Amino acid sequence: MRRLDFAPLNRTTVGFDRMASLLDNLLTDASEPQTYPPYDIERTGEASYRITIAVAGFTQDEISVESRENALVISAAKARPAEGAEAEAPKTVYLHRGIAKRGFERRFQLADHVRATDASLENGLLHVDLVREVPEALKPRRIQIATNAAPTTVEGALEPQAAA
Repeated sequence: MRRLDFAPLNRTTVGFDRMASLLDNLLTDASEPQTYPPYDIERTGEASYRITIAVAGFTQDEISVESRENALVISAAKARPAEGAEAEAPKTVYLHRGIAKRGFERRFQLADHVRATDASLENGLLHVDLVREVPEALKPRRIQIATNAAPTTVEGALEPQAAA
């Protein structure tokens, strides 16, 4: 695949450098898209979302959920048994093995002002709740337009009449 150079774009724009670097990362990633573990992303409210990941075979202690610089990183690894415990445990013979218990690391790019608020594990599904909180200083606000002219009065204007 050809490599595109976004350096000239970065020099001529202000504030779009993050977008250019995201495009650059997208175009340079030649690896296969990650399909394990399967996940869902749903919108649960006006500014709230939920990521649900199938983590069958992993316990709560084996799963890690971290939020780092506009990214949510979810990883899991099976705990290695102690050296003596391996010899004591009976060896299981599988006729078919379809439940993947391999470790994984899944990264989700989060938009600005989105943060993880809660994570729960139930029935083999990991639920991570996200909320988008835009700071008050960044919300749009209406600005009144002032005029430089002095207020004008019209002669002969009707005066409000007092109630009789």
